[in-house]
Amino acid sequence: MAGEIVTEVEQTHGQDADATDVPLLVGTVRGVGSVADAAVCAERAARRLDRGVVVDWPAPDEDTAVLAVRDAIGHTLARVEIRPLSDEPARTLEPLIPPTAGWQASVLAPPPGMGRASALLDVLENHAAVYTEAEVEALWNSMPLLRRYAEDDGGSPFSDWALIFRDHYVENSVGFLLAAERAGVPGQWIYALAKGDRTANRRRVHAWFLHRGYRSAVLDNSVIDGTSPPAEVDLARRTAADVDDFIRRAHRAGRRVLIIDDGGLLAQGPGGRRMVTEPVDAAVELTVSGLKRIAAAPTVGLPVFNMARSEVKGVIAYNEIADSCLRRVRAIIPNQKFVGRRVLVTGYGVLGSRLARQLRGIGCRPTVVDSDPLMLIQAAEDGFDTRRTVARALRDSSPFLIVSSAGEPVLEEDDLALLPDGLLLAGFATKDFSLLHTGRAGIPGQRVPGLGVRYSLPGGRHVLMLGDGRSLNLFEYEGIPNRGYDAYRAATLIAARELCGNHAAYASGVHVEPVNQAVRHAGLLDAYYDLYLEDGPGTDTAPADRTAARRER
Repeated sequence: MAGEIVTEVEQTHGQDADATDVPLLVGTVRGVGSVADAAVCAERAARRLDRGVVVDWPAPDEDTAVLAVRDAIGHTLARVEIRPLSDEPARTLEPLIPPTAGWQASVLAPPPGMGRASALLDVLENHAAVYTEAEVEALWNSMPLLRRYAEDDGGSPFSDWALIFRDHYVENSVGFLLAAERAGVPGQWIYALAKGDRTANRRRVHAWFLHRGYRSAVLDNSVIDGTSPPAEVDLARRTAADVDDFIRRAHRAGRRVLIIDDGGLLAQGPGGRRMVTEPVDAAVELTVSGLKRIAAAPTVGLPVFNMARSEVKGVIAYNEIADSCLRRVRAIIPNQKFVGRRVLVTGYGVLGSRLARQLRGIGCRPTVVDSDPLMLIQAAEDGFDTRRTVARALRDSSPFLIVSSAGEPVLEEDDLALLPDGLLLAGFATKDFSLLHTGRAGIPGQRVPGLGVRYSLPGGRHVLMLGDGRSLNLFEYEGIPNRGYDAYRAATLIAARELCGNHAAYASGVHVEPVNQAVRHAGLLDAYYDLYLEDGPGTDTAPADRTAARRER
C-alpha cells in the first residue's frame, strides 16, 4: 500500500479495469442530500488519508458517482459507489415537504485495502449522521414557543456564560441548545452530555452537536446511580475530567458556568466522590431524582432552579412524558392484548399516577404498589386496587405486565419466585429493575434485538425486561414529540435566562417559585394555551399578538 494514492471519480457507464480487484463489500450508508455532496465528502476523506490525490469528476448529467482510490501503480485500494435514492422516508419526527433527495454509498475493497475503506465508510457515516439544514429548520419550526423565547433582543444575560447541558439525546434537545445559542450562549461555550440512553437518533444528535461547534460526550446515568461496570465508571471519570477542564477554561475566560441537568451531575459519584469537581455558578435541575441527590449532598453551594417541581412540568410536561411511556410500551409489544388484563404499577407519583390512569383508560386493570401510605391512600381513593408491596400484589394476582417509575429498586430477590411465567417488565427509571439488569440476582439474560432481555428463572419460567433496563420510552425511540415538549423547553430557557440575568439575587439553595414567576411573567402559559389548546374565533391570530391583547384588556 506504499506509494502515491490516486483518487478518481468515474462515470458509471465507463469501463473499470480494476473491478475484479474490489470483490468485498465493506458496508453501505444512507444519507440525505445530493450525490455530489456525498462524493465531495468521500473525496476529502481520501485526501486526508493520503496527500497528492488526483480527482476526475463525472459528467454533469450523471447521477451516480464512483470514487476509485488507487496506488501509484494502478491497484485499486478502495471504491465508493454513490447513487441517488428517491422516496426516502423522513429520518426526523417532522416530515420534510417537499421531500429531500437522498443517497446511498457502498464502500468496497480487496482485503489489503480494508483499513482504508473502513476509514472512508466512517467518514461517510459521520457525514450522513449530521442533521441537514432542512431537517434542522423543520425541527426548529416544530417548537414555536421555544423559537419565540429564544429571540435575543441584544441584551442577552447569556453572553458571558458557558453552558453544560446534560439530558437525553433527542430532537427536542437539539432544539433547546439551538435556542440557547440563539439566545446568546456562544456555541464554543456549550458542552452537551448524553445520559447514556439508547435513543433512536443519539448518533445524529451527537454528530450535529460536534458539527455545530459544541463539545459532546456521554456521562452515563448508570454511573451516577452506581449500577454500571468498572469500565463505564472509568470512561465517565475521563468525561468528568474533561468537563472540569471546560469549567476551568470558562472561568479563566471570565465566564460563569450554568449547568442544566437531568438527574444529578451535581451529586455524589461512586465512593462518595463527585463526578464533576470544579465549582459552577448556577444550576437548573430538571428531575426529582436529581433534586434528591442534591438534597443528599453535604452542601449545595450555588443557586439551583427547580424545574422538576415547577408548574409547567407538573401540569404540562408530565402528561407528555406519560403519553410517550405508554405509547412506547404498546409499540414494542404490538402482539400483546391489553384490554381487561391485570397490570402492576409501582410508584404513584407524578408519572406513575398518570400511567395508572392511562392504563385504566385503555381497559387494563391496574394494581398500584407504593411504599408511601399517602400515595396508597390517594391511589385507593382514585379507585385503584392497591397493595403495600410487590410481593403482596404478586401473591394476590397474576399480572402480565409490571410498569414502574419508582426510581428505586422494585424487585427483591425473594420476589423472583413469585413472578409469573411470561411476565413483561417495563421500567422508566434506571434503578427500577436493577436487580436483573445489573446482574445482582445472578440470573443470565438473553438479548432479544429490538425488544429487550429475556431472563430464565427457576422452574422453567421466563420474564422479559423490555428495553435495556433504563427508561423504556427512550429505548431505540425518540421519546416525546417536539411539540409536546415545546412549552417545557421554552420554560427551561426562560428560567435559565432569569437565573443568569439576576444571578446575584438568588441565594445558595433550591428555588422553585422564581421559576413559576418567571414563566408566568413571560406569558408562556397564555401563549401555550393560545397556540395549542384554544378553540373558536380568533385562533388564527399569532400567539404573541393574542397574549399582548389579553394583557391590554
